[in-house]
Amino acid sequence: MLRRLKAIARKIGGVLGTNDLQRELGAFRADFQDLRTRSVDSQVTQLLLRELYRRQFQEGALPLPFHEVEFRCHSQNGEDGILLYLFAAIGTTNRRAVEICAGDGQQCNTANLILNHGWSALLFEGDPSLAESARAFYRKHPATFSFPPKVIETWIVRDTINQTIRDAGFTGEIDLLSLDLDGVDYWIWEAIEVIRPRVVVAEIQAIWGAERAVTVPYRDDFQSPLMDGFGIYSGASLPAFVKLAKRKGYRLVGTQALGFNAFFVRDDIAQDRFPAVTAEAALDVPFVAWARETYLPRVRDREWVEV
Repeated sequence: MLRRLKAIARKIGGVLGTNDLQRELGAFRADFQDLRTRSVDSQVTQLLLRELYRRQFQEGALPLPFHEVEFRCHSQNGEDGILLYLFAAIGTTNRRAVEICAGDGQQCNTANLILNHGWSALLFEGDPSLAESARAFYRKHPATFSFPPKVIETWIVRDTINQTIRDAGFTGEIDLLSLDLDGVDYWIWEAIEVIRPRVVVAEIQAIWGAERAVTVPYRDDFQSPLMDGFGIYSGASLPAFVKLAKRKGYRLVGTQALGFNAFFVRDDIAQDRFPAVTAEAALDVPFVAWARETYLPRVRDREWVEV
């Protein structure tokens, strides 16, 4: 894989038309059709791939579907690849990120950006043991031991979220906000005003499909009971997030292959490259159909708030 990418990269410095580049990238993808499930641990490989994407957009190529660019290094699913692709297309400003509920810091949406692309980040985690694991990991990692991300152990509530972020030194424009609370995600994003992310990735409650704009009710101490390892009575449907995003000046541009992490781009950025997509189109994936059939009947009659 690295040898092929280096060969393509050498051509970037010369004259390489869109059709030629598309053929080279097509051959690369043919050799690695399972890229979205492979561990792409080489920083060099990612940097080369980012430059190839940039060249594609410079040549006027149409955006690729997210399922074609997914891969995971540190994300739970294919979010690493999608974020690499998005920021290759729209660029970065300050490479700053805020992640709410980052777990142990090793499997989250910002870890790959921190470790392989030099981003600075603010990571929140409510579990003390996970927060300490994150601190220890970044203190020891050669990429971050000199300047690790800020890891703050706290339970996130909407009345104090802005002050909490401000106290950590993050205000104004940032490149990325990631939300994965397994609970009151909708209400927290609604409350956040102190930062203005260019891209937001939010875990949604896919069991509703595009049927209703609903969220769990807000409580400071909300915790989702697990069903078969999933937080089913939690979060908000994609239509609810689309409505909230529109009010805050963002548009839905897609989801990862399983349909439960949604990506939003601020409306003043790259409208031509990433136009809005509908919730129906974004959720037309097998996992969502299975989840609706399997789990929606078990929680449909719980308390959900229409938004």
